[in-house]
Amino acid sequence: MVQSLNTKVDLVMDATAFTGFSDYGKIMIGDKGFEFYNSRDSRKFIQIPWEEVDYVIASVLFKGKWIPRYAIKTKKNGTYTFSSKEAKKVLRAVRKYVDPSRMVQSLSFFDVIKRAVKSKFKKS
Repeated sequence: MVQSLNTKVDLVMDATAFTGFSDYGKIMIGDKGFEFYNSRDSRKFIQIPWEEVDYVIASVLFKGKWIPRYAIKTKKNGTYTFSSKEAKKVLRAVRKYVDPSRMVQSLSFFDVIKRAVKSKFKKS
């Protein structure tokens, strides 16, 4: 069994982690960090202490009505992407521990296309 980082838990919710394949399990947000535990395999887990979190990136659609997924970018180990039914609750719980200026919105589809076109025609 895996030892949890947290001493006090704020939120536990069913979620999906996108790590190659989709892993289904539970997200746990507490005072020491963000944790994901796979429901089938106890050896598959993700523990991210709050000190290690660099950015929280949310994919926002329909002017904030729907957040299909969110990602946690760490300082050393890359980006972890998750989704859950009530993403707003998760992001509100994370906001208590991560500076709100470090929580950003991901680029929209048209922003990505616009950026690609600009870089294509930019002078070298």
